[in-house]
Amino acid sequence: MAAFPAPMNALGSRQSLQEAPAPSRIMLARYDRYILGRLMVTFGFFTLIIVLIYWINRSIRLFERLSGDGQGLALFAQLSLLSLPYLIYLMLPLAAFASAVSTGNRMGSDSETVALQAAGISAFRIVRPAFYMGVMAAALMLLLAHLLVPMSRVAIADLEERLADEVSARLLEPGKFQSPIDGVTVFVAEITGEGVLSKVLLSDQRDPAEEVIYTANQALLVRSDTGPQLVMISGLAQFLRADGTLSTLQFEDFALGLGEVEVPEDRVLRDLRGWDTARLLRADPADLESVGKSRGAFLSEAHRRLANPALAICTALLGFSALLVGGFSRFGFWQQVAGAILALIVIQLSVNMSEEIAQSDAAAWPVLYAPVALAAGLVLVLLYISDHPIRRRLKPVPDPGAEPAP
Repeated sequence: MAAFPAPMNALGSRQSLQEAPAPSRIMLARYDRYILGRLMVTFGFFTLIIVLIYWINRSIRLFERLSGDGQGLALFAQLSLLSLPYLIYLMLPLAAFASAVSTGNRMGSDSETVALQAAGISAFRIVRPAFYMGVMAAALMLLLAHLLVPMSRVAIADLEERLADEVSARLLEPGKFQSPIDGVTVFVAEITGEGVLSKVLLSDQRDPAEEVIYTANQALLVRSDTGPQLVMISGLAQFLRADGTLSTLQFEDFALGLGEVEVPEDRVLRDLRGWDTARLLRADPADLESVGKSRGAFLSEAHRRLANPALAICTALLGFSALLVGGFSRFGFWQQVAGAILALIVIQLSVNMSEEIAQSDAAAWPVLYAPVALAAGLVLVLLYISDHPIRRRLKPVPDPGAEPAP
């Protein structure tokens, strides 16, 4: 059996494959741009699809809640758009992983990976475009985590605070007798879209010596520094004392304080996603007391904003490097894809465990970076296996230029 002739060099003499010149830097630069372009296209596609699916699911639930409170589409649109930065921040690592797996699978199916490895390019060099994509995803996540997400959470808290000003939509329901606080019973026939209460009856029994019944054609429930107040317009007040005497009073407008009603605090105070990262790292005792959360929760939120972008780089490399293991196969690369997905699940489980540990113990915040180290270790193992296949170590590859054995 005749051996294939060795390639000729520039002088016309034969040379072995081991002596073949390495690919030029220009060719590798073209390869980086070519693969990076494909990765970014699929990365944008998966980001759009994944974010859109989750955003529609959340928007449906948000619309049901707001429509039940009588709110309009403008408020729904604002809250939906403001929820996008945090949703994109959560989905970027998954989109980077899906993009890397899809591109790596396409390259393997087209034998591009085999050709690169046959040309002497190491697996560590082949995955460089995936590393670039991961760095871009990480940079975007850093921007979102430290700037856009806190700004959006503050804006959401402001909108919800404005919603709380319309206490009539939150505390009262038309057509029913309700007791928002002990000793006070309210009946409202109708609530308009502007928050105006029509045909109001209020029974105030907080004073044991006197019961007061208020009736009014219209009323407004507004907030003040001392709590919500019911402002009644064109009504009648009936005072029934313990001795059985009854007196009435007509009024044009009358404000009744409902100071005992608990009004929600500003949501941004309790939602750590709206806090500045430097303030989270300081975790002052006054901040801990105002929010009612532990120092571990503060430090966990701050370091999560640093660990997750690094994890996005590792997930991108993991998805791409998994497709380099095993070489070309006519049956596809489903085993490599399944292995990459399994590895991603293990990493996500480690993320959940590390977050629970870090929140329970303030001194345990370094465990938040353990999933990053785990993912990086898996990537290094996969790349090493790609460059040193088991079959290559067990069975030596014959030299094409050597004479065949007799």
